[in-house]
Amino acid sequence: MGYLKDELQGFVPTPQAKEIMTDVARGSSILRLSKVFNMESETKKFPILAEGPGAYWVNEGERIETSKATWIFPEITAKKLAVIVPVTKEKLNDTTISVFEELKESIGEAFYQAIDKEGFFGAQGVFTKNIIKSATEAGNIIVDGTSALDLDVADVMALIEAEGMDVNGFAAHYGIKNRIRKLRDTNGNALFVQGVDQNNFYSNPIEFSRNGAWDKTKAELVAADWNKSLVGIRQGLEYEILKEATLQGTVDEDGKPISLAEQDLIAIKATMRIGYLPIKDEAFAILKPKTQEGT
Repeated sequence: MGYLKDELQGFVPTPQAKEIMTDVARGSSILRLSKVFNMESETKKFPILAEGPGAYWVNEGERIETSKATWIFPEITAKKLAVIVPVTKEKLNDTTISVFEELKESIGEAFYQAIDKEGFFGAQGVFTKNIIKSATEAGNIIVDGTSALDLDVADVMALIEAEGMDVNGFAAHYGIKNRIRKLRDTNGNALFVQGVDQNNFYSNPIEFSRNGAWDKTKAELVAADWNKSLVGIRQGLEYEILKEATLQGTVDEDGKPISLAEQDLIAIKATMRIGYLPIKDEAFAILKPKTQEGT
């Protein structure tokens, strides 16, 4: 593998790319709960059975009625997600392997924070749908404080169950963890069980978001049938070296945007392609903060 100064753009070295994607999958609540697919192209259609064929009682000798299944084909589109990391020019004299070995954690963190912001809340409207939008359009909202927390969550689950689906996981902000930890059933057993790699609540996995992506003004907790939550990933992380750009979204200690040329820096732009699609609105429900009641 050559030096960064000789390879100013290309694909992130495979071992480091795999580790970055592992960090993304570990840090993103959306990815940990959803069904994740590889995408061979920028768009992919998923056949979903909306209504199956029926079965009929018949008398002997009668003609059997026929029916056909109804399928829908939701389409997921991969969008480009980019992160720009400013570094010193001395990095140009390092190998691409060593550079990305050093930067993989910060790149992965930036990616999974952006994925969760968009997948849960539609922060920039990149995807056609997001979880909060789906739950709102389905009317699947319970206001926190209507009852005790355990009963509020049970009512959130009931909204999905009323549509013939089962809740198979939760996502929530980290600040609600203590309230959930205190909940007990009628026998005094904890409803929340903390595990080594996976926490459980009402016997289903729960992800507590602590990557800075959660918007507590929009939801305290999300319950879902996560089989209806699809993530598509286009393989391959690409990078490009920037030498003279002004990074408008990144400010220095003086409050001014970083100017690579003026400050004798370079920046590494890493990009990936990912798509997200909640395929059934009724599969998602939210516990809404009480401060938002009536809004």
